[in-house]
Amino acid sequence: MTSDVPFSADQGGSSVAMAVLNAIQNPVVMVNDAGLVSFANWEAEAFFGASASHLARYKISTFIPFGSPLLALIDQVRERRAPISEYRVDLSSPRLGQDKLVDIYVAPVISEPGCVVIVFQERSMADKIDRQLTHRAAARSVTGLASMLAHEIKNPLSGIRGAAQLLEQSVIDDDRALTRLICDETDRIVSLVDRMEVFSDERPVDRVPVNIHSVLDHVKAVAKAGFARHLRITENYDPSLPSVYANRDQLVQVFLNLVKNAAEAIGDRPDGEIVLTTAYRPGIRLSVAGTREKISLPLEFCVQDNGPGVPSDLLPHLFDPFITTKTNGSGLGLALVAKIIGDHGGIIECDSQSNRTTFRVLMPASKDASLEDATIKTPTGPSR
Repeated sequence: MTSDVPFSADQGGSSVAMAVLNAIQNPVVMVNDAGLVSFANWEAEAFFGASASHLARYKISTFIPFGSPLLALIDQVRERRAPISEYRVDLSSPRLGQDKLVDIYVAPVISEPGCVVIVFQERSMADKIDRQLTHRAAARSVTGLASMLAHEIKNPLSGIRGAAQLLEQSVIDDDRALTRLICDETDRIVSLVDRMEVFSDERPVDRVPVNIHSVLDHVKAVAKAGFARHLRITENYDPSLPSVYANRDQLVQVFLNLVKNAAEAIGDRPDGEIVLTTAYRPGIRLSVAGTREKISLPLEFCVQDNGPGVPSDLLPHLFDPFITTKTNGSGLGLALVAKIIGDHGGIIECDSQSNRTTFRVLMPASKDASLEDATIKTPTGPSR
């Protein structure tokens, strides 16, 4: 039987091989003939939420859902002595978390009888990026509709409102409420069309290096002065974060929308809290359509709340136009957020469960290194 302690360079492994395995961005584990986890790289430790030494004390079945097809794959590889791949395996569990959809590659270790190596490829990020591209297409579909509405609806509405104002001067007092209703409703429709016109703006975004922490501090100040005055807003910032290459006013619009949505989701809960987070996450790259270029999206900005969460049936369509849970909502707020982030070359995603919803924005860093060095640093650590 093979050793039940973590594999290391001192136990016969090459230090170079260890460095290579730890550099791989996918979780990699080796399971011995007794089913124990005899090796785990750094990504595997993060994936399972346990150190390699802790993993080595238990069988792989301890860390995955009961009845998972992974156990059958391990047995098949041992019998056939040939590698097997399985796609879109759901490993979601209270231990590993939600949305743990992975592709799995299992291969035998020829020099260690009974041992197999398992490589996990998380599908959640790829699926979310695919959904984000769908959201962008949906936003573009609104573009033509917005242009048509602006011309075909706003002009007649102007005439209707003008006629209602003239009628108001000649009708009796009891009927003036009806003329005011006509004016108010036409104003509401014009406001909705004005919001939709934003989708038809295809001009290039005017971008410069922006300190995201100054943007978030501004958004927090606006929120605390108004709609979120009853909530606690905390920050967890990475002070070494480089500038983001963006339009500052549009970023303020994005995060003000996200924070306002979070505040509305929390409602009147006495323990309501919104957490603003910034971090550096290397390894996320997005292909540019029609080219071989890949854009790195290392900057992660999150808005998290402890509200009731987003309904599971709504989550895949959250950024589509006209999708909303609000009684009087238009369903254009998050669609506009997705468009703005997409215009900046970034992506936005949402993870939601009971008492925790996180909107995560991934964006490129500034291209101007000289200005990055001049970025104002924000003190680290959560503040109250």
